[in-house]
Amino acid sequence: MLDALTVAIGVAALALAAWCGHAAWRDQPTKDWHFIGMAVVTVLVLAQLAVGLVQLGRGEKPGQGTVLFVAYLLGAFAAVPVAGMLSLSERTKWGSVTVAAGAVVLAVLEVRLYDIWGTTGA
Repeated sequence: MLDALTVAIGVAALALAAWCGHAAWRDQPTKDWHFIGMAVVTVLVLAQLAVGLVQLGRGEKPGQGTVLFVAYLLGAFAAVPVAGMLSLSERTKWGSVTVAAGAVVLAVLEVRLYDIWGTTGA
């Protein structure tokens, strides 16, 4: 897969987590700017999903299995939007905490996606 895109998503997710964590520390809910940040991260993950599916369509295979890889791609795609929707229902600092946690989960999923794709299955 695209290593640079995976790293960019991981860094963007951790930046979003830090930003929303700071908002939670300041006792603030998620605001419009946070949602713009979530949208940027989601667009990056959408690009990764498209690239991953195209590579699978071209016959390239992940080292640890296609089903596992696709499951992680879909989970990564859903992590931040789901956290964002949950934060809308909790308009306190805990909404910001939810988005920060979802962004950290995305960063971890990116590390795992890198591992799944790159492993030769040994």
